[in-house]
Amino acid sequence: MNTYQGAKESAIKTAANVCIESCQRLAAQIEQLKGNFLAELQGTLEVPEKLFQLALNEAEAVAWQTGYPQLVFPALALEKVQAAAGWNARQKFLRQKNLVA
Repeated sequence: MNTYQGAKESAIKTAANVCIESCQRLAAQIEQLKGNFLAELQGTLEVPEKLFQLALNEAEAVAWQTGYPQLVFPALALEKVQAAAGWNARQKFLRQKNLVA
């Protein structure tokens, strides 16, 4: 193997490592944001924890499809959690209505 080929492979591995580290940092940031949402909003909204987690996971999945997941995730997460809270409230209302009828 010549020196040029070795230097080229080394540069490719270095670039790949930078990309991997960048993705890992982004994933850690989003996990931290998910934890913050869970801590801050779960007590204020009537959403079962499992439903809350599903809403956050869905927001994360959609955010990763964008070019800037760490910027898009907070707004998506809030929207998804609020929608889950609305759905949960509607389900409670319908269950109570069926019990009375």
